[in-house]
Amino acid sequence: MEIKVMANILDKNDQLAAEVNAHLSRRGIFTLNLLGSPGSGKTALLERTIAALKDELKLAVIEGDLFTDKDAARIARQGVPVVQINTGGGCHLDANMVKGVLASLDLDGLDLLIIENVGNLVCPAEFNIGEDAKATVLSVTEGEDKPLKYPLVFKQAGAVVVNKIDLLPYTSFDLAAATEDIASINPQVAIFPASCRTGEGLEGWYGWLRARVAAKKAAAAKGE
Repeated sequence: MEIKVMANILDKNDQLAAEVNAHLSRRGIFTLNLLGSPGSGKTALLERTIAALKDELKLAVIEGDLFTDKDAARIARQGVPVVQINTGGGCHLDANMVKGVLASLDLDGLDLLIIENVGNLVCPAEFNIGEDAKATVLSVTEGEDKPLKYPLVFKQAGAVVVNKIDLLPYTSFDLAAATEDIASINPQVAIFPASCRTGEGLEGWYGWLRARVAAKKAAAAKGE
């Protein structure tokens, strides 16, 4: 008898993810799954994004981490609702974890829910957690070889933020090569070279989010 354990796990996760997405979609909430390796700048990107958009959009954040709540504390200082999920050493969030904390958030009138996944370029890409889109953060300090070494996390992304471009003069990172490789893996992806330290290049990212929030609201109004 063939036992497809991994397939069963993923099937159950996908069912729960569909429930999570339906629950949020009925309210017109655009949900983003934010991925990237440790130190890529996911939380810094969140802080910049919240500061730029919180006066025009109602945002909330779910923070995924192995053990600590340090990132959640950083986000809480931005003045938006945040819930922490600690995986206890697990390398990714799953749909059941997300479903379990939704009741802790006031979803009424929410426009944008950003879920910062555990820092990892492998495992989080395997699990849908109810998002409408994934975004991947790649920092120039990681090297331009990462898209070809970890293609799934880039193939599934609706957007890629290439962070820390202010450090380009101090690294051997080839931005043109990285951009070409990402586009070869995912021709439809939006790529935003940016610096979360200086803010350079982030307007395009904000615009990408605004457009998807607006589209989600319009679809919900039509009952789609």
